Amino acid sequence: MSGSMTVGLMLVRLLERYGVDTVFGIPGVHTAELYRGLAGSRIHHVTPRDEQDAGFMADGYARASGKPGICLLITGPGLTNAITPMAQARADSIPMLVISGVNARVTLGRYEGHLHELPDQAAMIRTLALSSERLERPEDLPSLIDRAFAMMAKGRPGPVHIEIPTDLMEAEVAALPFAAAPEKPDSGIDHGAVERAARTCAAAARPLILAGGGAVWAEAEIRDLAERLDAPVVTTTNGRGLLAGHPLEVPASPSLAAIRELMRDSDLVIAIGTQFGPTDYDAYVDGGFIPPGNLIRIDRDGTAESGNAPATVFIKGDAAEATGLLCSHLPPAGVSKAGATRATDARDAARASLSPKMKAMIEVLSSIRDTLPDATMVGDSTQLAYAGNLYWEASNPRRWFNAATGYGALGYGPPAAVGASVALGDAPVICLVGDGGFQFCLGALGAARDENTPVIFVVWNNHGYQEIEDYMLSRDITPIGVRPSAPDFTMIAAAYDIPAERIRLCETDHQDALAPGQLDLTPLDHALQAARKRGGPALIEIIAP
Repeated sequence: MSGSMTVGLMLVRLLERYGVDTVFGIPGVHTAELYRGLAGSRIHHVTPRDEQDAGFMADGYARASGKPGICLLITGPGLTNAITPMAQARADSIPMLVISGVNARVTLGRYEGHLHELPDQAAMIRTLALSSERLERPEDLPSLIDRAFAMMAKGRPGPVHIEIPTDLMEAEVAALPFAAAPEKPDSGIDHGAVERAARTCAAAARPLILAGGGAVWAEAEIRDLAERLDAPVVTTTNGRGLLAGHPLEVPASPSLAAIRELMRDSDLVIAIGTQFGPTDYDAYVDGGFIPPGNLIRIDRDGTAESGNAPATVFIKGDAAEATGLLCSHLPPAGVSKAGATRATDARDAARASLSPKMKAMIEVLSSIRDTLPDATMVGDSTQLAYAGNLYWEASNPRRWFNAATGYGALGYGPPAAVGASVALGDAPVICLVGDGGFQFCLGALGAARDENTPVIFVVWNNHGYQEIEDYMLSRDITPIGVRPSAPDFTMIAAAYDIPAERIRLCETDHQDALAPGQLDLTPLDHALQAARKRGGPALIEIIAP
């Protein structure tokens, strides 16, 4: 057919139209046709070692770049392998487009034993994705792609799924005319709500700002608001790095008693891009979180009544745009409200409340940051990440993120670090992972080698699932299943032709050595410097006490 292209080729052209430069996936017989146009396109394909890694790589890419992460997956097992990353993306509001195959249309719903067949693939994915749509006619593909990107651009982001039946992948469709991607929809911010919020702010004597993951692209606006109001800014795990080094910054978990006290002492709380999720606000599950009585919420989705903290004033919209509008209704910085003093007191009290072990691990994190100040730290569910989530000052927004909040998937860190590195180019990326979590995803080393990403995998080897063992002991439960054997990580790295070394930060194996000032961080500093100088991926295994 003259002037036509296959559905597979059209898919690539549509992704290019939206500025997609990277896709993560493993080809298979059910998606080979979708790869037809990749070789001649501007899109780079990254091959993980399983589809779970593809999803986590897309997640890391999205967090680092601000663009949706794209997965290209086979029917059935390829898609089911990506369910965990999609759930993590849904929990943390990460834009992710998952494009998969599905069996031929005539077979759907019959469940007759076809290769990779599921009873109802789309219905399964709808339980966790923002949407799951099937291509029914070749000419409908542009509208499906447009809807997917619109959904990720407006409202709370998350995973979106499109499935393409195998019998349509080679179908001919009229060639795609040149056109720019549709403009982003108008934000539709309620200016009346902004004016009410401004009046509420003007009346506050002790304001406080809470900034979450939805605020990381609004640093300038949040800084402006904080300085106009002289308000401390508490950052959740995914908001770390906002206002780095500013006198009003409080990079501490809202679950800490000191931060809860700061919230109770405030006569106004302005929450920007945070859902008040229990993993941030009640991490110890002690029920001690009390929703603010006078609350302004700025969020891309929801209503004044939604979530765990009903709002006095709710502004629905993009964090940067809505916060900027609010600032335009407020006078410049003027009367002091003791914001810097309140922030200093909260920081000091939060740090003082941490256990010696947590303080020691924060010293490890500080050593990494001081040695590689421009590094992005991507964490798994590991003790180093837990410590930093309680109190950690990242150098910039989007330089600290992990899976230890929200959905909390093990095996997230290494592939997410690779995805972030693909987005960031030559900038260093540190992967913080434990010996237990790393064994979920050792194949991420292969992708790091293929892409020659400057990811330094820092393996905190505490001999199993130490955090779970400690929890069992605290509950008088005999620990079982928490001491899985670990391989020689340096040899596994060497098998992938990745330089690796093993270091110790103290002479004893006793956990009491994990205390402030007791660790010799010189070996870590030297190992990091050597890895950065070499370039490409590297692995540093730290034998923890």
